[in-house]
Amino acid sequence: MRLYVYVLQAKDLAIHDTYVKLQLGRFKSKTKTSSNTSNPAWNEEFVFRVHDVGDQLLVSLFHQHDSAFFNASKDLVGRVAVPLYLVSDQQNQTLPPTWFSLHKPNTGKFIIFFSINAGKILLTLSLHGKGHDNSTNHLLYSQSDIYHEDCNQFESTCKLSQDIFNAKAPSLKITKGIVKTIAGQLEKVFNKNKENSRTDDSPSDLSSTVSDHEEGHSCDCSFEEAIESMQLEHNEHDVPENLEGGIVLDQMYALSPYDLNKLLFAPDSQFRKDLAQLQGATDVQEGPWTWKSGEVLCLTRVITYTKSATKLVKAVKATEEQTYIKANGQEFAILVSVSTPEVPYGSTFNIELLYKIMPGPELQTGEESCHLIVSWRVNFHQSTMMRSMIEGGSDWELAIEYFWNFTVVLTIFMVLFFMVHVLLCDSSQVQGLEIDGLDLPDSFGELITSGILVLLLQRVYNMVSHFIQARLQRGSDHGVKAQGDGWVLTVALIEGANLASLDSTNDLDPYVVFTCNGKTRTSSVKLQTHDPQWNEILEFDAMEEPPSVLDVEVFDFDGPFDQAASLGHTEINFLKHTSAELSNLWIPLEGKPAQTSQSKLHLRVFLDNNKGVETIKEYLTKMEKEVGKKLNLRSPHKNSTFQKLFGLPPEEFLISDFTCYLRRKLPVQGRLFLSARIVGFYANLFGHKTKFFFLWEDIEDIQVLPPSLASVVSPTLVIVLRKGRGLDARHGAKSQDEEGRLRFYFQSFASFNETSRTIMALWRTRTSTTDQKEEIAELVQHEQEEIPIVTEEVTGSVVDVENTKMSKIYTAELPICITSVMEMFDGGEMEHKIMEKSGCLNYAATSWEQVKCKSGVYERRVCYKFNRHVSIFGGEVTSTQQKYRIANGDVGWIVNEVMLLHDVPFSDHFRVQLRYQIEKSSLARNACKCDAYIGIKWLKVKSINFQLRITRNITDKFIHRVKEIFEFLEREILFGTWNSTR
Repeated sequence: MRLYVYVLQAKDLAIHDTYVKLQLGRFKSKTKTSSNTSNPAWNEEFVFRVHDVGDQLLVSLFHQHDSAFFNASKDLVGRVAVPLYLVSDQQNQTLPPTWFSLHKPNTGKFIIFFSINAGKILLTLSLHGKGHDNSTNHLLYSQSDIYHEDCNQFESTCKLSQDIFNAKAPSLKITKGIVKTIAGQLEKVFNKNKENSRTDDSPSDLSSTVSDHEEGHSCDCSFEEAIESMQLEHNEHDVPENLEGGIVLDQMYALSPYDLNKLLFAPDSQFRKDLAQLQGATDVQEGPWTWKSGEVLCLTRVITYTKSATKLVKAVKATEEQTYIKANGQEFAILVSVSTPEVPYGSTFNIELLYKIMPGPELQTGEESCHLIVSWRVNFHQSTMMRSMIEGGSDWELAIEYFWNFTVVLTIFMVLFFMVHVLLCDSSQVQGLEIDGLDLPDSFGELITSGILVLLLQRVYNMVSHFIQARLQRGSDHGVKAQGDGWVLTVALIEGANLASLDSTNDLDPYVVFTCNGKTRTSSVKLQTHDPQWNEILEFDAMEEPPSVLDVEVFDFDGPFDQAASLGHTEINFLKHTSAELSNLWIPLEGKPAQTSQSKLHLRVFLDNNKGVETIKEYLTKMEKEVGKKLNLRSPHKNSTFQKLFGLPPEEFLISDFTCYLRRKLPVQGRLFLSARIVGFYANLFGHKTKFFFLWEDIEDIQVLPPSLASVVSPTLVIVLRKGRGLDARHGAKSQDEEGRLRFYFQSFASFNETSRTIMALWRTRTSTTDQKEEIAELVQHEQEEIPIVTEEVTGSVVDVENTKMSKIYTAELPICITSVMEMFDGGEMEHKIMEKSGCLNYAATSWEQVKCKSGVYERRVCYKFNRHVSIFGGEVTSTQQKYRIANGDVGWIVNEVMLLHDVPFSDHFRVQLRYQIEKSSLARNACKCDAYIGIKWLKVKSINFQLRITRNITDKFIHRVKEIFEFLEREILFGTWNSTR
């Protein structure tokens, strides 16, 4: 069972710069430090393993201030103990957000009691069973620094570098920071490309120490006693040099070499368990330390485990032999030899690591420090040719394999034969039509032989040209590391099988093109093979949103300028495969030739999020600008439920969900779920379940149908899929049009405009091309510099203005033309000047954009704040405006506006709707008639008297305000014209 602890915020604190430390049993964790506030907000989540519900969670608040060079001193502010039975007794075993009072302990000589109130802290706790372990286990390491009580002689991890040491070094505790550091560096060793290895064929003296598996006798004494017994024998030996493969870790730690050696290599050490967990190793079997005889007596042990799958190799068994080379109490050298015989050519090499633990400079407090260096190499113990095979082969080997055929051999033979013939013959005699310098064939045999030689030379020339072109095209994307932070897609292309040939020559030079989110990666060309072996790793640069599909297509290389012929294609849907399935995938190719030959590819696909939850937060922040409302990160429990409901992978996260009806022959009530990659619907009517989902990329069009009796007087949202897409969801579609596109009808949303706006924004974002996304990002960044972020949506739709009862509040004949009046809506200097004079602060407006599927209709956003003279509440205003020309040509314009008031009492109950009608005047040539209308749309039902009172107040205010605005406009235009004519 696991305990989820959400540390939200604290209040009524007397100090700043605080952090929270949590402790449950032997496990501890802490938040980040919140600086410069007495009401800090952390909003962090932690996970603890619970063995006994009778335990209690100890929550301590500390004040941190810098008092030393390396570590900041900390003072306890207060703490509270939360019994876990308070959580288990709650419904769903979840304690809602609760304020706990913190008490500072007063310490007497023999007792400790709580008396001083030190503020309050807001916590949420939740207990979950084993079913949630896999989906949330990463939180234990990604958002908290958890460590164990086992090594209570130390306090914290301290990294020392460049001979700079603390003036006052505290006692230190080895946490999982060391484990993560070593694990991360060692992972680079095991996954390093063998082409970069710099190892001699002959093993050195170090490898001989562990290569001879002599029978050793078991060590009857303890590990500490065995280390002491080696000190005398190892005193005279020097510390070995670093292995030639390179150094993967070079750090200093503030504890003695003896203690670090014990932590890393003692039997049943917590380090070994944590290292295995971080590296994904399973079935770990740790053998006992035994004595090994040789030149000197030394300790050795064998550890076996199953290594997790890598990008090119499946999960394999590994054997790790650890041998002490030096152990004199102050200096330790341990050689670790790792063999993986199940990998390709695994029996021909092993990986060696050398751990060197040496004393470091003494701290100013007199405490010891140590220096840890880990180096590596690949030790080949077979022939050099076998080593070159492991490292991938050379161009010469490929050239020999490519050109070793009958055509090339025959051509070389005939050229040599002709050269010898020319040297032996006397060609001085001129015959027939020959002249000096022009020698012609003397018989038909010579003519035919010459022709054959020319054809053979041309064939060989084409083969050489083809080989050079293929070598130039190979591997341009292989091994190129992904750039950026976000969702990183890695594809390991292993091999192909039974690739089909498109012509009778049976020559095939295949290569593969991968496409994801508009970006492509290309493999190298493999010459003349139907069963190519690639073993290449292709990485896509980090993406802001998780990809949905990966398109794969195999081509036959036919030169750099010729149109490549497709040998087959397929599509990998990330939502229909688990991570385990993607890590070892044989996919059949589609297409007539490929299906006939049963062609397939062997891939390993990995989708990683290298920024964790921060990537999701950034994605939601970006979508807030598109949607126009605040999008909150859903809880892990709700995300897990959503993933299980539709069978989605763990990286999928829920954005929003709405109650609605699915319209088919009979409407079905359910919930519409929106995530980063899918639109899903789920309904359960008396046990009859309706469940389906489709990708955002599958959507071709989204339409809005006006209310009708068939839709129960509710607008209908119609989602039209592309032809041939979303076939798994066809049972949810109402119809299929003549083009074969599925059409889904959704209606009766609680807030139709909120839903349609969110869906449209997510769809536009997912279906935009890479260039369009860059343009949108630049536009958003430009507008963000000028326009405040709108954190709530204008719930009303401009379309509703046409259907709302409107009252005329202003009419006038103005002695100015229509073009001049419309300057009040063009976002220019005139509009800003008039709106500022009418009491609008921080006025900003976006540019007009044409509304999709509505010819001649333009829309923009406006944001400002009323001053205190206009509204005593001084609330912010966000509005959406649409404009279009009045029918019958250039008669005039109509501008509709839906206004949302913020920070005003009951502002969520209504929307203010305005309409400006500006048309030519019949009284004068350069004059226009301006009419203004107002309407109030009520979203929540209140008493009639209340609605009348609010409506009267708003109407009276806008009668005066609209009149004032047009008077300002008239004066500005006329006064400006008069000044310009003087």
